[in-house]
Amino acid sequence: MMLLLPSTSNGWRLILNSSKHGPRHLAVVGHPIAHSQSPALHRAAFTTLNLAWTYDAIDLAPGGLAEFVQGLDDSWIGLSVTMPHKAQALKIADSVDLIGRATGSVNTLVFSFDAAGKRHISGYNTDVSGMVLALAAEGLTSARHVAIIGGGATAASAVVAAAQLGAESVTVLVRNVTSAQSLLDVGETVGTVVAIHNVNDMENVPCVDLVISTLPGTAETSLDSLTRTPMAPLLDVAYSPWPSLRGAQWASQPERRGAVVSGLSMLAHQALIQVRLFHSGDAAVELPSETLVRSAMFAAVGLP
Repeated sequence: MMLLLPSTSNGWRLILNSSKHGPRHLAVVGHPIAHSQSPALHRAAFTTLNLAWTYDAIDLAPGGLAEFVQGLDDSWIGLSVTMPHKAQALKIADSVDLIGRATGSVNTLVFSFDAAGKRHISGYNTDVSGMVLALAAEGLTSARHVAIIGGGATAASAVVAAAQLGAESVTVLVRNVTSAQSLLDVGETVGTVVAIHNVNDMENVPCVDLVISTLPGTAETSLDSLTRTPMAPLLDVAYSPWPSLRGAQWASQPERRGAVVSGLSMLAHQALIQVRLFHSGDAAVELPSETLVRSAMFAAVGLP
């Protein structure tokens, strides 16, 4: 398995705990946001690390990210970014990591400052790492043929995750084939062949050994007609409600013994990478007592 973490060297400095600046602040922004488990995950991490940082969920209307960020003072370390703001996050970042550029999607903003106090905004995509690590936790570290259900920003991350798992081909199944054409470019960038089909043609997709659904948990899209190997897992990025309709359907077929991996596991794994970024500015640098931090984060949202 090839796991590429967000690249992080920009020469600017993070301002973390400092009596000059008082409490440090972070948040997740999205719309809607009430269901988010990110506050529970990050607060558990900060408590374990003995950091007096705040982390809240902020409902931000579409298109409002740039103005919101402009209004933040230097007590803010960064933001977690969820839909519908990931594309705008990419645009407002002064620098973007390779994965963010490949996917056209940023879910993490980190604020750093030069000697004169000028703020620099670094953008990262940790969703890809979250997918790969969540699947690895279930024992899947490689896949040859992958099906992705749904399009959009999360589907782009799923294409890159499939490439990191060594996928030779990726089939994207969507309602509107035209709207998903940008995923062909994502596949070309990361070196895997992407084909896009209407979701109604699911039965014609060659046999797959991994399925990643990027649909909402309540979306009524059956995966029964998808040909797959008996042990093929389903990673369903939805986690509210859980199990999703697809997850329950997948688990109800005993002749197909593939695991069902929830979006909550993906969220927790990518959140750990975010905490690394917020803490040191480097996704590759492990946290102090990271095993304890990970355990606390997972326990906070009911994961083993």
